[in-house]
Amino acid sequence: MSESQIERDNAPPSQVMVVDDERNIRRALKMILVAEGYVVLEAETAEAAAETLCTSTTPVDLIILDLMLPQMSGLEWLSKLKEDELHRHIPVLVISGHASSEESASAIKLGAADFFEKPLNRERVLLSVARALESTSLLRQLLALRAELTRDEMIGSTPVMQRLYHDIERVAPTKANVLITGPSGTGKELVSRAIHRLSTRAEMPFVKVNCAAIPRELIESELFGHERGAFTGAEQKKRGLFEQAHGATLFLDEIGDMALAAQAKVLRVLQSGELSRVGSEHTFNVDVRVLAATNKDLTREVTAGTFREDLFFRLNVFPIGVPTLDERTDDIPLLAEAFMRAFCEENGFKQKRIAAPVYGALQGRKWPGNVRELRNVVERAVILSGEEITIADLPEDPHIDPFDDTVAPARAGAATADADAAMTLREVREHAERTHIIETLVRHEWNVSRAAVALGVERTNLHKKIRAYGIQRGESK
Repeated sequence: MSESQIERDNAPPSQVMVVDDERNIRRALKMILVAEGYVVLEAETAEAAAETLCTSTTPVDLIILDLMLPQMSGLEWLSKLKEDELHRHIPVLVISGHASSEESASAIKLGAADFFEKPLNRERVLLSVARALESTSLLRQLLALRAELTRDEMIGSTPVMQRLYHDIERVAPTKANVLITGPSGTGKELVSRAIHRLSTRAEMPFVKVNCAAIPRELIESELFGHERGAFTGAEQKKRGLFEQAHGATLFLDEIGDMALAAQAKVLRVLQSGELSRVGSEHTFNVDVRVLAATNKDLTREVTAGTFREDLFFRLNVFPIGVPTLDERTDDIPLLAEAFMRAFCEENGFKQKRIAAPVYGALQGRKWPGNVRELRNVVERAVILSGEEITIADLPEDPHIDPFDDTVAPARAGAATADADAAMTLREVREHAERTHIIETLVRHEWNVSRAAVALGVERTNLHKKIRAYGIQRGESK
């Protein structure tokens, strides 16, 4: 059975909303659909349906809509629905007992997936529902695939990234083990996947295991498998991840957290290619290319006795250090654009713009969470913003004191100054606001409380503005 088939079999039942002011029609459709395993929501009016869409804790997968509704007509609500960024991808089946041919044609033009008349034919309804849900499933898979491809794409053109690309291209075609190091959020897994894609094993699976996420008492069983009865709960034989990765690539993420006992067995596999399942004396050979990653300093772990020195040398055949985001701030605009586009597409939003001052504000921040933190900030800004993401849409930077003189000056002001010749009206307003805030702070000797009173805003709001605009103590306009 394929992985996609397993996912479908384990997926929750599809949820269908029936919108019709006739109680008997709703009851009949509910009986038909529930008998086929669907979950059914009911609404008598378009207004009630709209409210249900917004309040339902689980997504609605399909809407069956009567055109002839009291108050707002079904046709009018269908038009509004297809303009709604959050819900326009939901397929709609239109039903009616009195609609004209023009209304039926209008419904199809507005995006209705199908149209059928009352009285309803059970087989016709079920066939149309199944087809609409299948198309929805395919669309969601496509969006998920595009998002996955975007997440797997390494983005950056700075010198440190060019060196990283060069290292990946050099080591990928070889059989060498690779140790990938770098703080959390830098993209170590992306590096490992890039190595796999450029290797001679690219057509084989990429098997990933997070060593920190598996309990220490189970790590050996997960990596090397076990025989039936090897320990309490081992009711059947299990193939380990090394065995599953035969001929392929095994990525050992967070290997610095692996237990010493498991480290010894990994070393044995790397030295001889031999392994044995837990509870078995039989050994067999595997051909596995190992990529490992850690955010720890393994030389310190070796000194502390928590990581085997011989395993460290086996893994560290070709070390790759992934740069932090603070080491490649010039890549931030490219990353922000990519995250914005992917998040909009994944969630059915219209594509947005990022105002020029936003790039400077993002580049002026410190990023201890690296690329992962930047992605979270951009996604939140996409949710909060209108058609254009502005500085006001950015969340507060939790890592700095707005008047900490040890923090490097933000680039927001420089970015705005560079863009003076071609600023939009919004950018002009933001530039003027930033200048006025600085002038007021200077006038009140950088006392935020007095400046807030003079500006007529809450002190907390002024703090937000200071952080958003990257204003530093002592800065002049």
